[in-house]
Amino acid sequence: MEERLPGWETRPLRPRYDGGEPRYPLLALSRHRMELDGEGVTTLVAGAGCPLSCAYCINKSVLCQAPTLVSAAELYEKTKIDDLYFQATGGGLCFGGGESLLHLDFYEALRPLCPNWRFTSETCLNVDPALVARAAAIFDAFIIDVKTLNPAIYRTYTGREQGPLLDNLQFLAASFDPNRLHVRVPLIPDYNDEADQTKTEVALREMGFIHIERFPYVVRGE
Repeated sequence: MEERLPGWETRPLRPRYDGGEPRYPLLALSRHRMELDGEGVTTLVAGAGCPLSCAYCINKSVLCQAPTLVSAAELYEKTKIDDLYFQATGGGLCFGGGESLLHLDFYEALRPLCPNWRFTSETCLNVDPALVARAAAIFDAFIIDVKTLNPAIYRTYTGREQGPLLDNLQFLAASFDPNRLHVRVPLIPDYNDEADQTKTEVALREMGFIHIERFPYVVRGE
């Protein structure tokens, strides 16, 4: 069950904060998700903004479509209808988009409103390491899309260097429960191959990651 929110016309994204209260750039909510975003029944909260420019981005709206800016109390009101499901199954909210770790002030305001919900971050981890250190105190789990650990392929596919990703992977591997870290390693048509997937998986396991998912990207339009 997905709720599309108003404000979807294309224009530059300009997040703002009213009266000092953090607001989340909400694009959509997808309810009653099972085994897609971690444990239990989950609502996916899709937000705007991303540091990457991936060639096969499946949600380019995060970069160009105007979101609905909501306060922590407003998002809680939109999602509390599933409180019983969350608490009964150990589920909660999964923040994606977009890059979820761009909005930590908001999560710090939201967390006290729903302390018994599981908070999961879908992230590329290509952000300032200071954000990841803060996020580790907020989120119960991370779903990490690493793309590849080959620096040349990563740069070509995402448009960014992978230095922050590597730093943040090492931080989480050393400081976070490995059972709450799920790493995705895609096979990206025209960019990497199964041998590169294997090299990336081996490097991740050497860092200490144990939950690694390999899968093929399906390029839309083909």
